[in-house]
Amino acid sequence: MTGPVQEGGCAVLIVGAGPTGLLLACLLARRGVAVRVLERRTAPTVSSRAIGLHPPALRALAELGLEREAVALGERIRVGRARCRDRDLGSMDFRRARRHRGFVLSLPQSRTEDLLIVRLTALAPVALSWGWEVRDLQDSPSAVTVTAQRSSGGAGTLHLRAGLVVGADGSRSRVRTLLGITAAGRDYPDAYLMGDLADPSGQESEREAVVHIEPGGVVESFPLPGGRRRWVVHTGTSITDPTPAALVALVRERTGTVLDPATTTMLSAFTVRRRTARRLLSGRCVLLGDAAHEISPIGGQGITLAWLDALDLAPLLARHLAEDRSGVLQDDPAWRRAERRIRCRARLAGVVAATNTALGRPAGARVSALRALAVRGMLRTPLRRGLAWVYSMGWIRAG
Repeated sequence: MTGPVQEGGCAVLIVGAGPTGLLLACLLARRGVAVRVLERRTAPTVSSRAIGLHPPALRALAELGLEREAVALGERIRVGRARCRDRDLGSMDFRRARRHRGFVLSLPQSRTEDLLIVRLTALAPVALSWGWEVRDLQDSPSAVTVTAQRSSGGAGTLHLRAGLVVGADGSRSRVRTLLGITAAGRDYPDAYLMGDLADPSGQESEREAVVHIEPGGVVESFPLPGGRRRWVVHTGTSITDPTPAALVALVRERTGTVLDPATTTMLSAFTVRRRTARRLLSGRCVLLGDAAHEISPIGGQGITLAWLDALDLAPLLARHLAEDRSGVLQDDPAWRRAERRIRCRARLAGVVAATNTALGRPAGARVSALRALAVRGMLRTPLRRGLAWVYSMGWIRAG
């Protein structure tokens, strides 16, 4: 039994309703484009997941009139501090690196998505469809035909004819697979344990990001809204059955900080890899976000990087439709330039992420001491302003 068959059409079909697909859908709907979003999940995420919104990401939210609301909901991180073996190595102040938006906003991904869903519903009430998984994609010079089926085990088939299709469906993109696009990259020998817990300090005035560069591996700590903190610990080997107790023990062993495991609201173990799609354009389809470029999450650049893709592509998609163009996107010089910009940004972000990852690996006593000395030297000199510029993604325009 295949269930009911539905048919429909739209100007742009976006596959994936994560923060990237939702932002792009809002940008297009705001331009009057008939957009449709298909999401495999049956409901929005409730996990905090990614939390970092850098100044360029806030610029994207400003285009939708959501910046003030996001900032009110989130936690502004204005200072990043480095420590090693109970010693303060120095700090960098994001306010001195940027004249405007001198902070990185900490906001759980679930809240970010909620903001975007509300805005998309106001702009295009029936654009977002939950519980549909794309199974087939047929491209032609004039349109793309997409077939989707219910992802939750229910019966039903959906046939959509779209002018253009955007794959925003993550690092294991089904759209990328259906287009026959492969991805190149590498796996890193790094594993982490991450969790959100109550902030033991309870000091709202000390809501800084703190990176403990310890011999046993890095411990990172970021403030979250509501008096909570995210802790990220390098574990050396992958943990298949993570527990709050394991996270709390590692944090105490390396930093001396005592956490209450009963306050854990999110726990995740992950490894690190880097992947880049060999091409982003295929016929009348385009990839963006993690479907196009996956980098190490250490540094939290993922959402900002993907949103910059969306800011680049939204006007191109709208123009392509307004001019009723046929043929493949890769034949258009404007699309090729956008692809080069996206790739360039991803390479730069990948370098920063890889540096962060390498800096946090376990090290022997001598290497650890030299590493701490080097970090201390940078954070106690004018170089700290350059570091704040890098870590707040001030280099974006150069990309």
